[in-house]
Amino acid sequence: MTDRRENTRVNWLATLAKFKDDPDRAADSAMWSPRLDGASRDELIAIQNEKLAVVTPFLYENSDFYRKRFDRLGLAPTDIAGVEDLVKWPVVDKSEMTVDVEVNPPFGNYTTMSDDIWRSRGWMLFSTSGTTGTPRVFRYSQIDREYWAWSNARAMHAMGFVPSDTVFMMTGYGTHVWAWGVQMGLAKMGIGLIPGGGMDGEMRAGIVERFKPTVLCCTPSYALYLGRTLQERGLDPAASTVTKLFCAGEPAMAIGPTREKLQDLWGARIVEFYGCTEAAPQAGGYTCAATGRDDNGYFLHLMEDIQVWETVDPESLQPSVPGQRGLSVCTNLVSESSPQLRFLVGDFTTLNQDGCACGRNHVRAMGCFSGRADDLINLRGIKFFPTQIEKAVRAIPGLGDEFQIVLSSRDVDGMDVMKVVAEHPDHGPASALTEQIAAAIRSEIELRVDVEVVAPNSLPKTEFKANRVTDQRAKT
Repeated sequence: MTDRRENTRVNWLATLAKFKDDPDRAADSAMWSPRLDGASRDELIAIQNEKLAVVTPFLYENSDFYRKRFDRLGLAPTDIAGVEDLVKWPVVDKSEMTVDVEVNPPFGNYTTMSDDIWRSRGWMLFSTSGTTGTPRVFRYSQIDREYWAWSNARAMHAMGFVPSDTVFMMTGYGTHVWAWGVQMGLAKMGIGLIPGGGMDGEMRAGIVERFKPTVLCCTPSYALYLGRTLQERGLDPAASTVTKLFCAGEPAMAIGPTREKLQDLWGARIVEFYGCTEAAPQAGGYTCAATGRDDNGYFLHLMEDIQVWETVDPESLQPSVPGQRGLSVCTNLVSESSPQLRFLVGDFTTLNQDGCACGRNHVRAMGCFSGRADDLINLRGIKFFPTQIEKAVRAIPGLGDEFQIVLSSRDVDGMDVMKVVAEHPDHGPASALTEQIAAAIRSEIELRVDVEVVAPNSLPKTEFKANRVTDQRAKT
């Protein structure tokens, strides 16, 4: 058993190294690694197939979680030897991992690392946000983090990051994979970084004014907040040195009014990362030099030589018909400690395999990722996403950038209702403005809702993954 475990690890690490093209600097102005970034569809599938044939025995021999799942499903590792075989493996969702953590605290059994290997590798602990359930913790080894630096450098180079840039990271680092992974990638690229954790808006506005960064890293919500803070200081964000808004944690390009507000406020290009702690801690999705847009709308590339991306039907969890909107699923093929087979990330998108004007043939997520299945609200049988409320609210001129959704049950009859709270200088009781907001929301989700308008800066500002929904409904 020990020999088999060691052999599968040696084989997996050798396979990872075979498909890592990691020069110190980008090969050309368009692609960090032309061999991989510019690979054809056939070449990408061949890489995925070779990796899958090696990672499945590695998972079986080294992860109790995966070995038990293989046995429970009556599958052998050799049954999943290529991309076409993945359909045999039902998707792994967050609840399944949560149960594993609860039974095997504190880390769960889905890792492939023994205590001895952890001690020899060195590691960092990261956590899911907890916005959609119990936070799950993941340790990633130094080997993993070297792959993060490489793949993130590839993605940020595609976004147009250059050595003359100065990046201002405006998030508390904590256990968020995005902040740390970006820092690792920037170090590899030789790009200057200003860490901005532990600062308030005034301090960060002062950094922008004094040190003149060219890139801001933050959520879209925080980019709006910081821009307003600069305006309060008598400064014009669009006249600053900032040329790129590097957003993650919330949709940015996918929501038209939010995208337009950011562009109008900063006069800067929006670039975006997409991923998850469990299976895509590095740049799973990213904006390319084509500005993430073609005749069909906005999109993100998905880096297919290091991951397999699919979409599944939200009800059956079976593969979506090509061109059909579905939930994102990721198979991680660039990790020693946390390779994952068909992890249900759970964001809606539509995948497109057509080549891009930037020269990449990696699959693209059309419309980016604009709604997570776990965030779906069901109010009196009508289902909608918080992003739909965001689209309606942010399209109304003069409203503040923050909003809140409050769900409750009426005392008089127990009916579930929703109130949307927004900010405006002309706040107060029912008015033409509240009617305008209610009408915009009704046209978006076909529901009548209550609206409350409060004074500017009344609602909380968040640095990462704003939680704008408060559910106070009676539980039945």
